Amino acid sequence: MTKINNLFESFRQTQYQINGHGKRNIHVLKEAFQEVDDHLESDIYGNGKIIIDFQEKMASYLGKETAVFFPSGTMAQQIALRIWCDKKELKKVAYHPLCHLEIHEENGLKELHHIEPILLADKNRLIKLDDVVDMQQDIACLLLELPQREIGGQLPDFETLEEISNYCRKKGIKLHLDGARLFEVLPFYNKTAAEICSLFDSVYVSFYKGIGGIAGAILAGEKDFTEESKIWKRRHGGDLISLYPYIISADYYFKEKCPKMEQYYEDAKELASFFNSCQAISTIPREPVSNMFHVYFQAPKVDMEKVLIDVYEQTGIGLTGYVNKKTNKTCYFEVNIGDQYAMLPKEKVKKVIQMIDEQIIRSTFTEME
Repeated sequence: MTKINNLFESFRQTQYQINGHGKRNIHVLKEAFQEVDDHLESDIYGNGKIIIDFQEKMASYLGKETAVFFPSGTMAQQIALRIWCDKKELKKVAYHPLCHLEIHEENGLKELHHIEPILLADKNRLIKLDDVVDMQQDIACLLLELPQREIGGQLPDFETLEEISNYCRKKGIKLHLDGARLFEVLPFYNKTAAEICSLFDSVYVSFYKGIGGIAGAILAGEKDFTEESKIWKRRHGGDLISLYPYIISADYYFKEKCPKMEQYYEDAKELASFFNSCQAISTIPREPVSNMFHVYFQAPKVDMEKVLIDVYEQTGIGLTGYVNKKTNKTCYFEVNIGDQYAMLPKEKVKKVIQMIDEQIIRSTFTEME
């Protein structure tokens, strides 16, 4: 392999990669459409058999009365919170400090909807019942993310979810589920999607994350809620003339990937055990609770990038195309297990991880001398 200085480019040139389902190229779309009837009619501005059938299918799967297909989860969730705030005439919601709406959406909730977020819990841990009970301000809605991505995909136990749900209903607080990765957590809870969603007043799920579709999301809840969400979808410009490319791919990969979530979960636990057998590498959580987790290196970001590039060039196996700085002496990346992992030679994977660990340790000893 030609010497490359950029970690992402080096990663792209590896023969094997551990994350996801493979490259997001045109093949993803062609595979989803390969058996579609040429005469299948498209949806038009939210109407038509193709969109209505899929929305009904997802509403049933999630155990909700109705569902609406959105082009993006960002749009769906802002709208959900806006509806709950309007119903209570209170422009305040609560969520985790590392919630997607807080750190990835350019203050969309505040700028577009003038909603004030209340940040619950320390950013390095999950929201607990006490955090909700001890809130000093009234809110219209509480958002919970399952799993909590930015802290390694951690999950509360089901009993905690039930306690929070019961408390919110008692206090008249709407509970919204950021279920972008809901499909991925079902094996850990050993519950159906409907059983989990029954604790929430509204639910969002994604069709491009764990299942690998093109784009798109579902927002589900009672009929009056979803009917109002359709109005807001039009206001947001989300009522495209046709959404069928996203719907077809969402349906295809939903059927293709959801039955494999148990295997992805087991694969994630196996891979995490390889990392945790090292001295200078560890994972959060130590044992994954879904197909995702974070890998931490006891080395500075700039040094770690050099180590990874060197190992990629020697082995042809890629772990990640980036590392994020945690402290001056540590960095990390995110793992999401999909179809790719099953194609990897496991002994080579373990060897690669051992090589990385050894290089980190050698570098540490060199600095100490």
